[in-house]
Amino acid sequence: MSLFDLVGQVAGAALGGNAEGGGQSALISAVGGMISQQGGIEGLMNAFQQGGAGDLMQSWVGTGQNLPISPGTLTSVLGSEQVAAIAQQVGIPPEMATTALTQILPMVIDQLTPDGTAPAGDALQSGLGSLLGGLFK
Repeated sequence: MSLFDLVGQVAGAALGGNAEGGGQSALISAVGGMISQQGGIEGLMNAFQQGGAGDLMQSWVGTGQNLPISPGTLTSVLGSEQVAAIAQQVGIPPEMATTALTQILPMVIDQLTPDGTAPAGDALQSGLGSLLGGLFK
């Protein structure tokens, strides 16, 4: 099973019935938009550092095991407004979005940083495009 298959399965489980059709791609697109709004992975890393969860984010970027994130910590770091915006983009309740993000965000960050470094600009967009494309092979 490829990582793309795994991300798709996790998105499907996290989104329940909303995963059919564009649910998975909408969630990954929303995560990509959120990463871009934060200033890329580096900006997101800064937000996690400021929110007291830098060690979690670093585990996702690094090449070792991804540490889990709780819904409360995720909401604290991203802000309830950001979570609500993602929920609205995907068409799910904010609570469901939070649960989905706790599972999807670590895998997306891990996939975008395979060598343990954060891509920037075009490399980030290319990585997100590859991730989306891989879900639908």
